[in-house]
Amino acid sequence: MKVKVGQRTYRMTRKEYQGLLEIASEQVALGVYALEKDDYAELRNDHCDSTTQLKAMIGQFKAQGFKVMANARVHK
Repeated sequence: MKVKVGQRTYRMTRKEYQGLLEIASEQVALGVYALEKDDYAELRNDHCDSTTQLKAMIGQFKAQGFKVMANARVHK
């Protein structure tokens, strides 16, 4: 599968991608950390200020046909 990280695109197995996802999910507390569509994935680092903003962002990506991976936990 193709995985875009920053400005670069890499080819990797699904298992390697799952390892990257675990790391990416720890980096974003409230926001979107990855998008998937078919055999393509994109690691992101989109931080949100509120859950309302997060829901709007998720809706925009889903409207484009992406599966969205996001975290909605707020650090205190």
